[in-house]
Amino acid sequence: MDALGITLQQLLTQLVSFLILFFALYKLAYGPIMGMLDSRAEKIKASLEAAETASLEAASSAEKVEAEIASARIEGQKVIAEARDAAARLREQEQGRAREEVETMLERARTEIGREKDAAVEEVRKEFAGLAIAAAEKIVEGSLDAKSHSSLIDKVLEEGLSERKN
Repeated sequence: MDALGITLQQLLTQLVSFLILFFALYKLAYGPIMGMLDSRAEKIKASLEAAETASLEAASSAEKVEAEIASARIEGQKVIAEARDAAARLREQEQGRAREEVETMLERARTEIGREKDAAVEEVRKEFAGLAIAAAEKIVEGSLDAKSHSSLIDKVLEEGLSERKN
């Protein structure tokens, strides 16, 4: 070893220095660095577990939200169907009410027309009776009184109307 320029005393000194340095570094640097790395690994592991838990909770929440959305959709469709049914019933009621009103108005109009027709027929009859009496008076020149003329004309009119109906 002398040929290499290494003496035993130097080798022992360097070996002791190396061991002291190794021991000092192990105690002062390696232990704290390894502790820090272990605590960091624990933090990372805890963070990963928390992230996985959060992911599972998010998936669960997403499923719940989807279920609630589906439920709300079904409920909305029910409400829409009920509204359509209510609208159809209301429309039918209003149509029925309108039909009843139209029928009532038609019946009133028919009644009114019948009354006006009867009044017009009666007025024509009176005027015709008056004209017939006047004509008969001129022909007979006062030989009959007004009551006799009126009854005679009514009799003739009734006979004429009965012949028309037959």
